[in-house]
Amino acid sequence: MNPEVVRTSNFVTDAATFILEQARFALAERGEFRLALSGGNTPRPVYARFGEIARDLPWERVRFTFGDERCVPPNDSKSNFLMAQESFFAPFAIPDKSILRLRGELDPPLAAQEYEDALALLATQRGEKIYRHDLILLGMGDDGHTASLFPGTIALEEQVRRVMANYVPKLDSWRLTMTFPLLNQARHVLFLVGSGKDEKLIEQVLAGDVQFPASRVRPPNGQLTWMIDA
Repeated sequence: MNPEVVRTSNFVTDAATFILEQARFALAERGEFRLALSGGNTPRPVYARFGEIARDLPWERVRFTFGDERCVPPNDSKSNFLMAQESFFAPFAIPDKSILRLRGELDPPLAAQEYEDALALLATQRGEKIYRHDLILLGMGDDGHTASLFPGTIALEEQVRRVMANYVPKLDSWRLTMTFPLLNQARHVLFLVGSGKDEKLIEQVLAGDVQFPASRVRPPNGQLTWMIDA
């Protein structure tokens, strides 16, 4: 399946509107909206805008998860959770029960297993074999990584575990990340690509060059959209 590519000069509003449309569809279709958030700087204004236009959503029927996390406490400036908390959760009074946080302050393998177990329990409660997100938001680094799936790291080849502690040699640090077996179960994946990203890299990833981890996100039973800030 070829991804849909959307190039827009109104990136923040278009991305927020896209998320809201997916939320309304999922709530109407299944009574629940499952959204995995991305970290980094690109989605911060998108989250804030989404909060502004989505005030009427029943937040108690929305489940927020995280595609990856740094191995830091939730109040650390590098925390993906903190970014979401500051830009979205706190300003728009998102209830705690709607947020499933990756606990980066724990021992990395323990934190990953805890998250995988929590997602598995949620799936089991709904009679599902795997937790299937309605929408997963992802970004892409200059090396083609996505979530915390970096080139040359062990998590790239994982076929069973759905959340892993992944050591990244170039950063000399551990990361927590969803793996391809979980990412590719999504009903829809949206890559948010900020302005200034190398156009050749984007072309190679979209063409399926497997040396770049982002190219391996291709949900076989879902949709894939790339929204690029033009």
